[in-house]
This record gives sequence, structure tokens and C-alpha cells, in this order.
Amino acid sequence: MTLDFLLRLFAAFACGVAIGLERQLRQRTAGLRTITLVSCGACLFVTLGVLTGNGTAGVTQIASYVVSGVGFLGGGVIMRDKGSIQGINTAATLWCSAAVGVLCGAGHFSPAMAGTAVVLLANTGLRGIGRAINAAPVSTADLVRQYVFTVVCQEKDEINIRAILSNALASGPLSFESLSSRDCDDERKRVEVTATFRAHPTYQFMLEQLASRLSMEQSVSSVGWGGLDAEPTPE
Repeated sequence: MTLDFLLRLFAAFACGVAIGLERQLRQRTAGLRTITLVSCGACLFVTLGVLTGNGTAGVTQIASYVVSGVGFLGGGVIMRDKGSIQGINTAATLWCSAAVGVLCGAGHFSPAMAGTAVVLLANTGLRGIGRAINAAPVSTADLVRQYVFTVVCQEKDEINIRAILSNALASGPLSFESLSSRDCDDERKRVEVTATFRAHPTYQFMLEQLASRLSMEQSVSSVGWGGLDAEPTPE
């Protein structure tokens, strides 16, 4: 029984090291030690069910608790940075390494090695494919981006500029959201008109056309526009 226990623990250790090395080389939050410990810990918990003689039901119940516990651990490596989510792939790797440890603890060595190979393939082989897809033209991406369009003009022409912006942004593929004005802090009686809207990145050329159109107005002293972070469109 001792030899069998050591064999299962060593298998979990070896699989955890294999997965953890790839994460450590990429300087991820959960690296070699963390993933190896998760794999070995899952193995130890499941082996406890085997040693106590609770049968398949006991092992399955312990495995379900391991999955829940690793879920909380994975949540700790997920971070939000400047509107984007970081660490989801590392959390998923932790979850998979726990599954590999459970298989080792249950004595299913071949499935555990196959699972390790799949995790490594997903983290290395699919990386290039993912980058190639992300590098594809944005016209094929299902994205929407918020844009801010700003025009500074003379106070007497504020109504005319607002009308031009309203007509341009309220039609076509541009989703008009808001239009506001504020006085500039100078003695030239100028007004800053700001419009916000959403559109697919492929329609940015329309913004440049609108900027060129407004820059020809004599009362306009500056025109500018910028896009915020893109986000997926609703399903």
C-alpha cells in the first residue's frame, strides 16, 4: 500500500512539474511550485479516500470538494487591470492541474499523463493560433468601440456645429450616444462641443471624413477624436 501511495504521489508531482515549468518559463502568477503543490494536494486528498476504504463514492465526493477548493484558489490569480481581465488562463491551468492530481490519486495514470499533455499543448501549441486570430483585420472581429469627438469653435457657431455632428452621427453605422457643450476658459468666446458614440472599428474612416469636413469651417479652431478600449458586442 505504501509503494502504491508513493507511486501516485510521484506521478502527481511529475505531472505538476511538467505543467508548472511551462507557466514558470512564461513568468505567470502561478508557476512551478504553485501548480505542483495543487497537483500533489489534489492527489493527497483523493488518496485519502482510497486509503480509508470509502470506495468509489468516497473518492468522487472528495474530488468534488477539491474542484470547489481549487476554484477559490484560481479566483485569486485573476486580476482586473485597466478594464481588462488578466490571469484567466493561469486559473484554468490550476484547475486542470488539480484534475491531473485527482486522476493520479485515483490511480488512473494514463489519463493523467494524457491530461498533462493536453494542458501543455493548449498552453503552447494554441498560443500561436490565438495570436494569429487576434492579428486578423478588425473587419472580421465582432467588436464595438466607444469614440469621443471634440470640436472647438466660436460661440456664435455652436448651433451649426451641433447640427453637423448630430446629422453625421445619428445616421449610418454610428450609434449616437450623447452631445454636450461647454465654454472654454479663454477670452475668445469659444465653445467645446463633445459627441460620444459607438461603432465598429472599421468605420473609423467616417470620423476622419467628418473631422476634415468640420476643419473647413472658419469658426472651428480644433477638431479631434479618439477611441476607447474595444469590447465584444452583445450576443
